[in-house]
Amino acid sequence: MNLKERFTELKKKKEGALIGFVTAGDPTPDDTKDIAEALIKGGIDILELGLPFSDPIADGPVIQKAGDRALRAGMDPDKFFEIAGNIDGVPKVVLTYYNIVLQRGLDRFCADCSKTGIDGIVVPDLPVEEAEPLLKACRKHQVCLISLAAPTTTDSRLEKILGSADGFLYVVSVTGVTGARKELSSQIKPLLKRIKKVSGDLPLAVGFGISKPEHVREVIGAGADGAIVGSAFVKIIEENASDKKAMHRLLKDYAAELKAATRH
Repeated sequence: MNLKERFTELKKKKEGALIGFVTAGDPTPDDTKDIAEALIKGGIDILELGLPFSDPIADGPVIQKAGDRALRAGMDPDKFFEIAGNIDGVPKVVLTYYNIVLQRGLDRFCADCSKTGIDGIVVPDLPVEEAEPLLKACRKHQVCLISLAAPTTTDSRLEKILGSADGFLYVVSVTGVTGARKELSSQIKPLLKRIKKVSGDLPLAVGFGISKPEHVREVIGAGADGAIVGSAFVKIIEENASDKKAMHRLLKDYAAELKAATRH
């Protein structure tokens, strides 16, 4: 099942998508498959796997530390694609930075995504004006290049972004970096309303700061098609690295709580 099919299925069931993010290789490459399976058992609809980079400009402290742990544990693109290819059950998306994609080669990176069942690529530091080469490689290998829009995105720029957006639009709820927040930004509702006027059938998934069931309920209620949760899951991994059974149980249970909040 690909991203389009998953969003279509969920729409029929009157549910929003729960997109769960974790950093591949955190705390070790051997742990990632079990962590992903715990989240899938808990009910995530889409898995977003972070391919760590040494200078992750969009990531807050929790995910930055996860990336550092993964890199120290030996995570690299070869291991990433090997791990990703062994995870089944939900559509998969990779989030990484453009330097890594360039170093591997655009065509090879997209081909590796296709071979390992990764349906979408999120590259936070790639502006739409420079995305055409990667977009061509994505289209060649039938992989979605997932674009981002933020509260600061102007209407004219939004038009450009939507011109090439595929899979879903990653709606950044706040200016700044990733990280769990106590309350959601008041910008989300007007931002979603503005985007929905011009986004057509493209699903909208809100990320950055989504960490509680009430957050998920709020963004789905505001018209989003999905909620992206990352730092909350990564924090569970960090705090339970010495007890894998507890980690997996907590991840599964929290995913189930968050998933319940996606149902209309």
